[in-house]
Amino acid sequence: MYAIVEIAGQQFKIEKDQKLFVHRLQEDEGASINIDKVLLLGNGDNITLGAPAIEGAFAEAKVLSHLKGDKVIVFKKKRRKGYRKKNGHRQYLTQIQISNISASGRKKSESKKTAAPVKEDKPVAKTVKAKDALEAKVEDTSSNLSSHTVAELKELAKERGLEGYSALKKAELIELLSK
Repeated sequence: MYAIVEIAGQQFKIEKDQKLFVHRLQEDEGASINIDKVLLLGNGDNITLGAPAIEGAFAEAKVLSHLKGDKVIVFKKKRRKGYRKKNGHRQYLTQIQISNISASGRKKSESKKTAAPVKEDKPVAKTVKAKDALEAKVEDTSSNLSSHTVAELKELAKERGLEGYSALKKAELIELLSK
C-alpha cells in the first residue's frame, strides 16, 4: 500500500517503514505525528483519489531527527564587470519514518472523544454517466449555471460546439450557454 500525502507544503509518495526528509517540523525527536492530508491511496490496482484530500484517511509517522541538509553554493558573476558573489545555504530538515497508513478509520483525537461509527470514504471518480447527468441537469435548469465553475462552463461550451468561449468570463459564459 502506498499513499501520496502533503507534508509541510510538499507532496511525497510514502510507503510503510519508509524514511524520508521533509522541511523542519515543530515536533520533538521521538514524537509521533499524524498526517491528515492524504491526496491519493493505492493498494494494488485499487486507487482512491481525493478531492483534494481523502476524508478519514491518515498516515502516522515518527520523528527520527532534526538536521541540516547538504550545503548548496549560490555563485553569481557578471563577466568583465568584476562582480562576483558567493553564498551558501543549508536547509533545515526533519527525518521521519512512516509507521502506518490507514485508508479509513478514526483519527487519534476522534477515538478518544467519541466512539461514533466510522463512515466509509467513497472514491471520487468522474464517469461518463455522471457527465451526461450533469449535462441533462444543466439543460433543464439554465438558471442553475451560476453554481458551476468556469472550467465546467467552458467544458459544456466545448461539448455543445460553441466557439470563442475560451476568453469569456463566468457571466458571459452563463449568458452564452443559456441561449
